Amino acid sequence: MEIAILGLPQSGKSTLFQIMTGINSREIYGETLVKGIAKVPDERFDTLVGVFKPAKATPATIPFVDVSATGEKGFDAVRQSLSGVDGIVHIVNCFSAADSAEIIKRYRQLEDELIFSDLIIVERNIERITKTPDSPLVKILPRLKEHLEAGAPLRDMPLTKEETVAIRNYSFWSLKPELIVLNTAEGAVYDAAEFKKSTAICCQIEAEIAGLQPSEQKEFLDSLGISTPAFHLIIQTALTQLERMYYFTVGEDEVKAWVIKKGSTAPQAASAIHKDFERGFIKAEVVSYADFVAYGKSLAGAKSAGKLRLEGKDYIVQDGDIISFRFNV
Repeated sequence: MEIAILGLPQSGKSTLFQIMTGINSREIYGETLVKGIAKVPDERFDTLVGVFKPAKATPATIPFVDVSATGEKGFDAVRQSLSGVDGIVHIVNCFSAADSAEIIKRYRQLEDELIFSDLIIVERNIERITKTPDSPLVKILPRLKEHLEAGAPLRDMPLTKEETVAIRNYSFWSLKPELIVLNTAEGAVYDAAEFKKSTAICCQIEAEIAGLQPSEQKEFLDSLGISTPAFHLIIQTALTQLERMYYFTVGEDEVKAWVIKKGSTAPQAASAIHKDFERGFIKAEVVSYADFVAYGKSLAGAKSAGKLRLEGKDYIVQDGDIISFRFNV
């Protein structure tokens, strides 16, 4: 799982990447792709660490990729390298825009490049696919071409599950889920109604916040009347956008958050730890985080209240579950 950060020059793309991952991609010369890891902030995880005081604490993480590419050749050059990217954060420069029309124009400038890049790929493959008339792509690709020529991203096109699987090897940019980040001026408020799945951030302020110690961060946020840094919300929203969540394993050795797909069964969730856990799955001992807190922040307390339960192979893991797996391999 990876998320690509895209933006026009001077949009704040690399600044956002540095805020979230701690890596200054501008110091890495000549690279079109720079990868980094962002920790997912979560008060539940912090509470569990405080309770168990483990030797090791491992929060949930998201890999981000800072992408420097424009134009057909630029996007083609990185397309294959980013075939595993699951989503896009598209950052838009609002701080120097005169009005909302200019903001929309800047958003469309990059979005149109992505759409055009996908259209080139479709056109290259339509003729080749006609030589294999039994392929489902014979019907799908012309539909994609028509949709892209209308200037619309493929994520807005109704596709069946089978059609989505059939075209996944093309790694279309405009098919990937997109989170729009509006990089605003300090204190500015923008109406984001024009955009779907958008959030606002002032990268200048957020960079200052990210550079502070935790105690200093709180004091600075309080002075601004803010409870949570905006970049925390972006990281959390990006995880939700990709339909991911996480459960916890706890103990004196380690407290760890395991990222899984929403809707995962207990055995599928166990495979995040090790494939053998899925293969030899017997039962999952589960308590929700809310019940853990409600009964004294204690597994023993939750068990006494009947809230620590054994679940089988059909159990759908919930966000924030605290789980211990029983398995035999």
